[in-house]
Amino acid sequence: MAERSLSQIVTDTVRDFRSQVPECIASGWVDMSTGMLLVADTLDDHPSEVLDLLAAATFDLFQGRNVTMIEDIWKQQRGVQSDRHYFQEILINSDNLVHLFMRSASNQDLVAVVVCRRQVNIGMLFAQARMVMKQVEDNSAS
Repeated sequence: MAERSLSQIVTDTVRDFRSQVPECIASGWVDMSTGMLLVADTLDDHPSEVLDLLAAATFDLFQGRNVTMIEDIWKQQRGVQSDRHYFQEILINSDNLVHLFMRSASNQDLVAVVVCRRQVNIGMLFAQARMVMKQVEDNSAS
């Protein structure tokens, strides 16, 4: 089997999020090392400025100055020497949507973003999104 490129993996994954996660209206991947949105798939067209802000907000959520300081304090208090980040998943409810941000286990610089309608069953959102992420992780390792 041919090895898939990172580009193909992220493109396939946003498609899988959209098809497998209930009420999913958008998904994408943010590269935390550059702060850039790698790929996005949405039901509606959004201005590039909005998508760029999504990438910047994702970076702030996971690796903003205050978040990094909290992680450093926890690591120091617990004697942890790892570069692994503590925050792996973040769920945000807005007036009309639910936003799930999930850090890749195999590449801490990648964060998946899944946006669903507010009526989504949160348990099913997590179950299906985690299943897609597990498939990504399993395929990345092989």
